[in-house]
Amino acid sequence: MIWSSEDVARDAVRRQGAGMPAARVAEAVAQAAVRERETAEELRCPGPVERGGLVASPDPAELAEMWVARHAEWRRVQALVEASGWAVYEPERDSVGSAWAAERTVRREQALAAHATHMERRREAAQEVCGEVWVAAGPGRRLRQVASRAGLTPQEVLAQLAGRVVVGEDGAVSVAPFIPSR
Repeated sequence: MIWSSEDVARDAVRRQGAGMPAARVAEAVAQAAVRERETAEELRCPGPVERGGLVASPDPAELAEMWVARHAEWRRVQALVEASGWAVYEPERDSVGSAWAAERTVRREQALAAHATHMERRREAAQEVCGEVWVAAGPGRRLRQVASRAGLTPQEVLAQLAGRVVVGEDGAVSVAPFIPSR
């Protein structure tokens, strides 16, 4: 599952800001503003790649987008802390942040369930055998007649036939008489 820049920023700020005093939240806002400005400048005037940094992003536009989102989220948290008069940021009391976190959790669970369903289908498909059978004219006519009487396609009759195959101890393949049905 791929999260948007806003999702990543909200999650990171929620984790990093937990228990953070209001003054430290203001510092985080200022730091995010600087990072946003630096990454935007790097997009406008790309310079030589410096290898000394802590974060090496393969995509400068993605990094700039991430800092725009983090700056916006830190400003939202700062406004909440100031408006609420909280001494520290408490993510569990942040109704908007909690709603977003719950939404991300639901989306993640849905994505995991969809992935599990997809993988189960792939496992089932891997166990199926799909083949092409060429039947001579005479047996082919009889197969079509039997299928027509049973209200089935010739492929469905062959699938039922294959489902009843018995392999003897000597390796002989046989099928007991049966009447094809839906």
